[in-house]
Amino acid sequence: MFDVGFWELSLVSLVALLVVGPERLPKFARLAGFWLGKMRRTATSVRQEIRQELYADELKQSIEDSLQHQELKNITEQTGAALKDISKPMEAFDSTPKSSTDTKE
Repeated sequence: MFDVGFWELSLVSLVALLVVGPERLPKFARLAGFWLGKMRRTATSVRQEIRQELYADELKQSIEDSLQHQELKNITEQTGAALKDISKPMEAFDSTPKSSTDTKE
């Protein structure tokens, strides 16, 4: 994330030693380490929560898609059943014997 080399770290340490002083530097370093660790844990926690929310949204979307698919399947089955019901009287009409008056000679 940050490109911090040896010389940059040495310069920051020297400035901190001069500003804070040698007596308070260990306490300051501990405090800085504590807050840095706390920020990292917080960032990790936020990242994890975001991942969980995205996963939950994806799961909801897939459930909605499957429900829509099921509804379409039900509509298709109902349409097929209705077509079969309509075709039964048509088949009965086609299978009736034709009388001799129906044919032209």
